[in-house]
Amino acid sequence: MKNIGFLSFGHWADHPSYKARTASDTLLQSIDLAVAAEEIGLDGAYFRVHHFARQLASPFPLLSAIGAKTSKIEIGTGVIDMRYENPLYMVEDAGAADLISEGRLQLGISRGSPEQVVDGWRSFGYEPAEGETDADMGRKKALEFLKRLDGEGFAEPNPFPMFPNPPGLLRLEPYSEGLRERIWWGAASNATAVWAAENGMNLQSSTLKYDENGKPFHIQQAEQIRLYKEAWKKAGHQREPRVSVSRSIFALVNDQDRYYFGDQGKGSDSFGNIESDKRAIFGKSYAAEPDKLIAELAQDEAIQEADTLLLTIPNTLGVEYNIHVLSSILKHVAPELGWR
Repeated sequence: MKNIGFLSFGHWADHPSYKARTASDTLLQSIDLAVAAEEIGLDGAYFRVHHFARQLASPFPLLSAIGAKTSKIEIGTGVIDMRYENPLYMVEDAGAADLISEGRLQLGISRGSPEQVVDGWRSFGYEPAEGETDADMGRKKALEFLKRLDGEGFAEPNPFPMFPNPPGLLRLEPYSEGLRERIWWGAASNATAVWAAENGMNLQSSTLKYDENGKPFHIQQAEQIRLYKEAWKKAGHQREPRVSVSRSIFALVNDQDRYYFGDQGKGSDSFGNIESDKRAIFGKSYAAEPDKLIAELAQDEAIQEADTLLLTIPNTLGVEYNIHVLSSILKHVAPELGWR
């Protein structure tokens, strides 16, 4: 069995073939998609976060709205760029969203990736400390976020408050018990996966990672996951960690599927540079008739190592078609692979 969710980048553009032409379209359709996904038995609704782009950005209003309209599906991000965040304000936002959803938030965070603008976090008012890189800043903010999620008081109370205070130092509110254990780190390298394990975060690994040994993508990713699990065990954490991988998977069951994605299954892993000094490997997309798709996916070592699979979706094609895409995986593929 696997948890299966969708991952949406939340694109929009004024294009004649798009169902999501405005920000409003994308936000409202994201809510409708999560509701419909819960109805067909999907386990998770996850959203990417990008700034300065015609894509989903501030996630907490959307996650809260979905939490209020659903009852079972996990709701998350993949991922929030911590370089842009105020960790304390984020604790408050995350606590509120988690309480609204009654404990279903699964929050993916990371140090960030290449973006639409140059050093966009500077425009948000953030600067690395002397001797720090922006990646260092992102990881430091992540640790502050984790620390404050524990719910321990740290702020000195005003001796003359407007309202009575509880005794002792004050914590951030609203506090949501258990949320600390539902924070995930998006790792692009083996080293940051190990760092995530040492700091008690679940692991998110996407459709790309740094190329660390030239092997096929799914093998490198499986190796990353095994290193993470070893580090988790060595750290002595008392709970079992969770691991997700993302994939673009399309079961071709009708002419529309073949029109949209018939050529995508013919590709292979690719290589490129997501940063000037970092060579990355990008995993291939899967698109084929169900029988062939099942045979190909059975060979994916990283999917086997993960407990959660996030299916990237073409959100601009609208709610109805994306539910068809997800339903096709649940009906034709998941049972044969033991995912259901």
